Amino acid sequence: MSWSKLKQQLESFLSPVLQGRVEYRATSYRYLPDKSGICYLAVDKKNVLNMSDTTSSIRWYQTEQEIKNDPDIQIPINHDDIEAVRKDTKGTVPEDRLKVIARSRKMSELAKELLSAQAALSKSNFVVVATRFLSSSIDESLESHDILLNILALVDRRVGKKRILNMAEKMKLKHPIVQYFYELRRSTL
Repeated sequence: MSWSKLKQQLESFLSPVLQGRVEYRATSYRYLPDKSGICYLAVDKKNVLNMSDTTSSIRWYQTEQEIKNDPDIQIPINHDDIEAVRKDTKGTVPEDRLKVIARSRKMSELAKELLSAQAALSKSNFVVVATRFLSSSIDESLESHDILLNILALVDRRVGKKRILNMAEKMKLKHPIVQYFYELRRSTL
């Protein structure tokens, strides 16, 4: 599919309140057919997400420790998480320490997911992911671990006000760029 056709289809699914604010842009190399172009997302005419640019305003993590030490990431811990730690430690750990261990485990899982999603994003081909988004369900895109699929789903008109408001807890566990687009969409409600 050509870029102009793909862009037209993506823009047709864009939420009405974000039309004109969110843009899909691409550069290509006319005389270098073997070199792929660069695709990026712009919000209010400002380049927000360039897949290969680590100097953007969105926080890109380099190590698991950066994620674990980031005070902006809040991990909700539930009773099942604490019980799993209690079972693993055979009940020999004090109650307050169980919460710390459970939070640490969830942070490690989150860090691994964020770093793998980030690595996949920097290597991804925007056109391939966008084509997959157009051919899959909106639920599948929202639940995916692919950052770009999450973003495309969040700015989609098929995701309504109630659904946006109900996914606040899930968004705390997502990459900062996904959180950025979530907040952008939520601010328009």
